[in-house]
Amino acid sequence: MKNNSKINLGIIGYGYWGTNLVRNFFTVGDCILSHVADGRPDRLEALAKIFPTIKGVLEANDIINDPAIDAVVIATPVWSHYELAKKALNNGKHVLLEKPMTSTRAQAAELIEMAEKMGLTLMADHTFLYTGAVQKMKELITDGTLGQPAYFDSTRINLGLFQPDVNVLWDLAPHDISILLHLIEDTPISINATGISHTHNGIENIAYMTVNYDSDLIAHFNCSWTSPVKIRHTLIGGDKKMIVYNDLEPSEKVRVYDTGYQHKTDDEKKHVMVDYRTGDVYIPKISSREALASMANDFVQSIIQKRKPLSHAELGMKVVSVLEASQLSIKNGGTSIKIA
Repeated sequence: MKNNSKINLGIIGYGYWGTNLVRNFFTVGDCILSHVADGRPDRLEALAKIFPTIKGVLEANDIINDPAIDAVVIATPVWSHYELAKKALNNGKHVLLEKPMTSTRAQAAELIEMAEKMGLTLMADHTFLYTGAVQKMKELITDGTLGQPAYFDSTRINLGLFQPDVNVLWDLAPHDISILLHLIEDTPISINATGISHTHNGIENIAYMTVNYDSDLIAHFNCSWTSPVKIRHTLIGGDKKMIVYNDLEPSEKVRVYDTGYQHKTDDEKKHVMVDYRTGDVYIPKISSREALASMANDFVQSIIQKRKPLSHAELGMKVVSVLEASQLSIKNGGTSIKIA
């Protein structure tokens, strides 16, 4: 990238999420989306109809090896992320990886080390961090409105799509794991997870995961591809207030409840006495800007300003660490697994 010039960018993968990435990066200032790679000719034909100024190529290497391209966005299956990102970094490209960042923590750590040594931006696309809802929840936790966080309970279920290469946690949970790690400053220490494959191919389609902390905080995730209804629901409880986050709500996604409880123990009788408090419900105003547009702009500006993006690679690696531990826990019958 020359001084005072725009970032020349290429995207690898023009599937479901790739189409959204192309649409948003095409409009980002300080950026020129010049190339898109996809091995399926019909996808490149679809690209040409909507974006005739973007050059479609069949091979990812045509983007990675092009000296005129400064940055690469990788929106391919997770098993391919590591090799593609490693090639791109070795060719001096800044890299944005679709979630989950890599298949293993070790792969993510190696890519992070490479990027740091070469002075390149490496970023994971955890788009939910850029939503107005998550930003508002972060504000409510940071300014003390919620009080001390006590629990994080997430349900992300729907009917399909069954994935051929990753289980339901790797497919759906990265969204909510990234939100948890962004909102809560405490460091999780271990994972317990259980799951089952009703297709008997070893890929779990229903799974439950608990994230444990040294403190009294606990986080729980419910993920399924076999639900008759689509639910995107998160409860976050603090000792002052509680949050209900419903991502399927068109406008009132976040509700803050002035609800809680106090307890004391009768030392003689060993009884716990609980007093409940139910107050008002507050619906804060949140930004309606498309999160993916903000994410795309953050990637470009992080390169130009040489700063750390919000959805940085270290967070992406932590998400992979949680997923890796969850998979190991499932294979060991729900045994508690320490997070690397």
